[in-house]
Amino acid sequence: MTDEAQMGRMLAAMMQIGHTATLEELPELIASQAAAAGAHDATVYVVDLQDTVLRELTGRGLDAGEGGERFPVDGTLPGRAYQRVELYPDPGATGGEGSRQRWWLPVTDGVERLGVLRADLDATAGDGPGTRALLRALASMTALLLLSKRSFSDSYARLVRTRPMNVAAELQWNLMPPPAYAGHSVTVGAALEPAYTVGGDAYDYAVTGTTLHLGIFDAMGHDTAAGLTANVAVAACRNARRQGASLARTSEVIEETLVDHFGTSRYTTAIIADLDLATGRLTWVNRGHHLPIVVRGGRWVSHLTCPPGGPLGAGLGLPVTECHDQLEPGDRLLLYTDGIPEARDARGRPFGMDQFTDFIVRHHSARLTLHETLRRLMHAVLRHHSGRLDDDATVLLTEWRGGHQSDLTP
Repeated sequence: MTDEAQMGRMLAAMMQIGHTATLEELPELIASQAAAAGAHDATVYVVDLQDTVLRELTGRGLDAGEGGERFPVDGTLPGRAYQRVELYPDPGATGGEGSRQRWWLPVTDGVERLGVLRADLDATAGDGPGTRALLRALASMTALLLLSKRSFSDSYARLVRTRPMNVAAELQWNLMPPPAYAGHSVTVGAALEPAYTVGGDAYDYAVTGTTLHLGIFDAMGHDTAAGLTANVAVAACRNARRQGASLARTSEVIEETLVDHFGTSRYTTAIIADLDLATGRLTWVNRGHHLPIVVRGGRWVSHLTCPPGGPLGAGLGLPVTECHDQLEPGDRLLLYTDGIPEARDARGRPFGMDQFTDFIVRHHSARLTLHETLRRLMHAVLRHHSGRLDDDATVLLTEWRGGHQSDLTP
């Protein structure tokens, strides 16, 4: 059985030393402190931007992705631990000493999946609650250490990329919040493609008290100018929201800001919304965007409706209407851009709304996490379009649990 005092010392040391450690120093820090608690040869693998490969965190700086071990997310045991967010003993491997059992475990912050961790425990430790508690504690602290370094580490950015990124995508990835969140009875997931050449798509979300703010934007074009348009729109949205503006007024502020900067030459469609996490009441504004979809009971699909106020920045002067809908516990609210249903195969056939919504429903019914559903959806869209999209494709998926907080994390 794992010594709780050893576990406590491990976590305390990782936290204290981690305050001033660089990303390059984390592999040694994690391995040494884990070994002191009985988890030997601990190694961290970080997932890439497209959730396709797990790459070893080697500590080699800008060469972090070179020479390290890697595993595909699909078809491997480490990938299964990542997909299912579960701990798995490796039946085909033992540690450096034959008396050790190898384990694979997900590294997550709440519901945001960062990668996996490999560790070897003495076989005598068994598969009891103490073993799993140690592994989960180690993975949790590893996640916090990674999060504390990634925002200012070029090594981390290099590690999670499998090819060069254009300037527009660099803008967008630094603009948007993390692709996963859970709290206050709600889970949020987002995905965006093409990850390395995205132009004008963007998503946004934030929590204030018991209100979840949501937004999705599709700026005209697929270049750096489109990226700038989306950046200005999201910044204006946040600025108005943080000053207490209503949704209608927020959309007007975005419009005014875009017109001030670009005249009427650049515009973006958008949905901006507020979800009351206590009641499930959704308030939203449609600025010329595709209508939201609600998936209910894992099988029922409907479009919400709201009169469009015209694209932001187009200067059309149309009235802005705040619309209201009531969600039920377990509902999934789907916001998306046109790059998903309009992705076409080699014969020109679109991915289509029916296939899009059917995919969400089927994978919801398969009891996959919301974020694994999105991963598989985006890969299906890419496969449909032979791996390369002509337009940005973004999805923002929100599941309201209606007070069932214990259901938020796997």
